[in-house]
Amino acid sequence: MASFAEYIAQNEERDGVRFSWNVWPSSRLEATRMVVPIAALFTPLKERPDLPPIQYEPVLCSRATCRAVLNPLCQVDYRAKLWACNFCYQRNQFPPSYAGISEVNQPAELLPQFSTIEYVVQRGPPMPLLFLYVVDTCIEDDDLQALKESLQMSLSLLPPAALVGLITFGRMVQVHELGCEGISKSYVFRGTKDLNAKQLQEMLGLTKPAATQGRAPQTQQPLCNRFLQPVQKVDMNLTDLLGELQRDPWPVTQGKRPLRSLGVALSIAVGLLECTFPNTGARIMTFIGGPATQGPGMVVGDELKTPIRSWHDIEKDGAKFLKKATKHYESLASRAAANGHIIDIYACALDQTGLLEMKCCPNHTGSMGTLLVYSFHTPYKTTLTRLYLKLSVFFVNIFGLNSFSPQTSREVKVSGAIGPCVSLNAKGPCVSENEIGTGGTSQWKVCGFDPSTTLALYFEVVNQHNAPIPQGGRGAIQFVTQYQHSSGQRRIRVTTTARNWADAQSQIQSIAASFDQEAAAILMARLAVYRAETEEGPDVLRWLDRQLIRLVRHSTIYCPYCPLAAHLCSACFSLCSYWLFTFMFHLRRSPFLQVFNNSPDESSFYRHHFNRQDLTQALIMVQPVLYAYSFNGPPEPVLLDSSSILPDRILLMDTFFQILIYHGETVAQWRKAKYHEMPEYENFKHLLQAPVDDAQELLHTRFPMPRYIDTEHGGSQARFLLSKVNPSQTHNNMYTWGQESGAPILTDDVSLQVFMDHLKKLAVSSAA
Repeated sequence: MASFAEYIAQNEERDGVRFSWNVWPSSRLEATRMVVPIAALFTPLKERPDLPPIQYEPVLCSRATCRAVLNPLCQVDYRAKLWACNFCYQRNQFPPSYAGISEVNQPAELLPQFSTIEYVVQRGPPMPLLFLYVVDTCIEDDDLQALKESLQMSLSLLPPAALVGLITFGRMVQVHELGCEGISKSYVFRGTKDLNAKQLQEMLGLTKPAATQGRAPQTQQPLCNRFLQPVQKVDMNLTDLLGELQRDPWPVTQGKRPLRSLGVALSIAVGLLECTFPNTGARIMTFIGGPATQGPGMVVGDELKTPIRSWHDIEKDGAKFLKKATKHYESLASRAAANGHIIDIYACALDQTGLLEMKCCPNHTGSMGTLLVYSFHTPYKTTLTRLYLKLSVFFVNIFGLNSFSPQTSREVKVSGAIGPCVSLNAKGPCVSENEIGTGGTSQWKVCGFDPSTTLALYFEVVNQHNAPIPQGGRGAIQFVTQYQHSSGQRRIRVTTTARNWADAQSQIQSIAASFDQEAAAILMARLAVYRAETEEGPDVLRWLDRQLIRLVRHSTIYCPYCPLAAHLCSACFSLCSYWLFTFMFHLRRSPFLQVFNNSPDESSFYRHHFNRQDLTQALIMVQPVLYAYSFNGPPEPVLLDSSSILPDRILLMDTFFQILIYHGETVAQWRKAKYHEMPEYENFKHLLQAPVDDAQELLHTRFPMPRYIDTEHGGSQARFLLSKVNPSQTHNNMYTWGQESGAPILTDDVSLQVFMDHLKKLAVSSAA
């Protein structure tokens, strides 16, 4: 029999699912005591080359409140041609097309290896893909030139039949007409007045095709207008138009910020797509070089002496534009999400640009392209190129009116989801009253999918303690994902999975062995990050600590050998191991929960990517990976601890957002002496080059492109490494100075060992 570790890996590879618990407590009371809820990390469109689409529509349960899809867990009566739904137990008749089925002639959806299956439900002509560029012209000439070159390059990477449009903004907003030959023509709007879709439609002289109401347009209808044209038709004209873009001509007085009408520009972009291409896959790609300073959505005034809001201002309720701007962008995000339109934000500036207020736009619309850098030059260009390359390969999954819904057994209900999704307010019998994240619904909309987009789903066991589940019973969950394929087909991917029930009193060891620490850690981290959006930082940390203490205390209940005295025995940590404590220690110090030394924009950027990445990438974000290079052997992973920082080592740290190479004190001195340029020290040259090669490989595959840092002992940028490692040795541990046991960190932060000791002490005192 496969171990739980192998079972978990097989399920993730086949179905893209990781549960926190792989054996479930059979009652609501026991599930509550487990502290970590039953939850799943689900990657709806996980790449499966061995998954051919089925060329017919799925068979659904006939009960109106269920509508589950036929799956391998259903009981089938081949003689009577009936099947019993494993969710509501409704007996259903097979359609006539299944007349030939038997025990030896089963359709694919009944085979155990097809717990994930994909159906083609609609064949048709390709739907148009739309790219609407919204470009800030209030940036320096050097950055504007780099941005124009990037946009011109991007045109060659778009699908030829894709529609493209251009809106530029500064003090005024210009909607460029692309159908004109030999002349540049645009409609100019004031940057201080908002417009709804109907007003915009009248001003631009656009008509809304009646046939497109409620569904995507077909190819026999006009698929373009004066403002949105196929790339292959306007490639040359648009390239010239981009090349001719100039800085905003309105003068900027000394001591003032340029007047930037970002809120109105985004509103016009959303309205333009809303009135011309509703319910059609589209991306609004917004390139900004500073904060909005006038009109709806402004985040700061034009006086340079007035700085943009900080965390301190927000805590003291001193950010006077925050609430009004946030409300404006939330309205735009809701309108865009309702029509399946994605809003990408590329913010390139030395100061903040208002991403905190605009975070709902990428978060609610499923953006994968949100970027926060300091310049429109090399790192930005590389990231944008990779985005378009991903679009050209995966645009099958990135556009369209995608929806996602789970179906559950009677004993389980859905509490909510955390990720790049919005609620569709679909009430049903499987919806829990206890909401977690985006709850109160059994169906969500995800405008932008890619193969790594991962949602966190939280469930609640509702079976009562006095209602035993029959021996051998299993709880089942079915995930149904609808999306648009590049061929024009609508597809449904169905994943059905089940887990055993167990009595927490008599089978605690089985439940404990099924605990997936990695999945549980990320699921709890997403909960903490979600709470951090609306609660004070210290309150979130206290909540996280209480959860850990409860988990330890719960573990001691089932440990007959623990005296509950001054310490906890090792058996008490069957549920919560050293690794989980280490992860939570680094989570408490991460930029997802700690706002110190991070601007509000940076925190929003980090949280956006954390809430959409898969488990592997999310683990790296919280607990970076550290590799050591030395003459003692090949590169090896080492602890993220100050004891790993040795003079004769080179360290490579991957934090997802940064790739850092750190040279120890001795190695740095050898490098300064240029030993690597001497023929007799060829091995030292290879040692220096090895981490660089590995870093370049990461830089070439990661999206968005990480920041590359090359530093050494005593260097100013070494702080990025020192702030991430566990400070097991500090200036307070004077006996470690001068010893070959690592580098002491000048900090007052507690170490992992102190954190764990204090946690154990609190758990024991609470349980006593």
